[in-house]
Amino acid sequence: MFFRWLKRYMPRSLYGRAALILVLPVVTLQLVVSVVFIQRHFEGVTVQMTRELARAVNLVVADLPDRSNGLRLGIRPREVADDALPEVNQRRWYDFTGLVVIRELDTRISALERILLPSDREVVLFLRRDDQLYRASVDRSRVSASNPHQLFVNMVFFGALMTLIAFLYMRNQLRPITRLAAAAEAFGKGRNLRYSPSGATEVRAAGHAFLEMRNRIERHIEQRTMMLSGVSHDLRTPMTRLRLGLSLLDDEDREPLERDVEEMQQLIDAFLDFARGDAETGASERVDPFALIQRIVEDAQRGGQRVELGEMRGEGTAMLRPRALRRAVENLLANARRYASDSRVSVQLTDGSLRIRVEDDGPGIPADQREDALRPFVRLDPARNQDRGSGVGLGLAIAADIARAHGGVLRLGESESLGGLRADIVIAL
Repeated sequence: MFFRWLKRYMPRSLYGRAALILVLPVVTLQLVVSVVFIQRHFEGVTVQMTRELARAVNLVVADLPDRSNGLRLGIRPREVADDALPEVNQRRWYDFTGLVVIRELDTRISALERILLPSDREVVLFLRRDDQLYRASVDRSRVSASNPHQLFVNMVFFGALMTLIAFLYMRNQLRPITRLAAAAEAFGKGRNLRYSPSGATEVRAAGHAFLEMRNRIERHIEQRTMMLSGVSHDLRTPMTRLRLGLSLLDDEDREPLERDVEEMQQLIDAFLDFARGDAETGASERVDPFALIQRIVEDAQRGGQRVELGEMRGEGTAMLRPRALRRAVENLLANARRYASDSRVSVQLTDGSLRIRVEDDGPGIPADQREDALRPFVRLDPARNQDRGSGVGLGLAIAADIARAHGGVLRLGESESLGGLRADIVIAL
């Protein structure tokens, strides 16, 4: 609960989260080691070396103006005027060990007036003895460790090197998961990508489970297609015998029975058409959706339907099943023709999605009944005038099924321009 606010800042992808899990401990470890080493090693070494220098400086100051101790200890004070004395101690802002040097020397050298730390090579001391100001310069290596940055350079270099190696190894381990996700996504959109399990044991197990699932679904579709083919053949034979038998009756008795047989034939054909949809959709291919929709509209216009081509936004191609998509759009246009007088088809293509919109000026479908309208064999009598057509309630269901086979969805709404039904086939690319 307390860390819930962190979720919005966390990476969304598996690779990003794995990289964060890898980098965060390495960076944290380097920071902790750096701080601890500076405080416990560099500071401790600097304190010890500064104390030794303070003892030597005190010996030299006590022996002034005699300089024998200074020559022996490598400290050569020289007399300077009082106006050469700086106002304050000086150091570079990033010289952290200089803080320790100034603190220790101020505490242990009573004759010390000022300390200057102008560079990594020199420490300048201003000393006073018997009202005389002296200036002494000593090597910086006498108060702090030389080349302390080498530790940080080595730590950063080898840390970056090991992180790079870990990144390469992690990418190789995540690649099978990415391939599995791509194969599953493509299968959900009706495409079969070549996939062979690889990677860690768990990833291989998931890959084999996916392949078995895909094979079972394909076998189920194939068996259903074969069954429907047999059913179609078996049903058409008795229907033909019924027609032959009815033809021997008188016209008065024959006509109503023939209408019943014809309605039965339409119901059977519609059911078989719906159930056979997955097998007849064909393979996905690169298609120009604008040209496809234009041909569909032109065919409908030649058939006498009052339909116009609406706005065409975007350009390019998309991986689609043209035969199935034509069937879905034609079903939507057939519904528009049955229940409306005018209709319009528009297309919008972006980098991430394809939207095909069919609008009409009919009575539309109430918002609370649109979900039911997508179910097979559902006919909404209050919303659609059944006297104007002989539909069996499969047009929208087939279109919705084809949209799902493309990894998309069929959405129903109200047309703002025509006032009737608005049907959008939205497919993620």
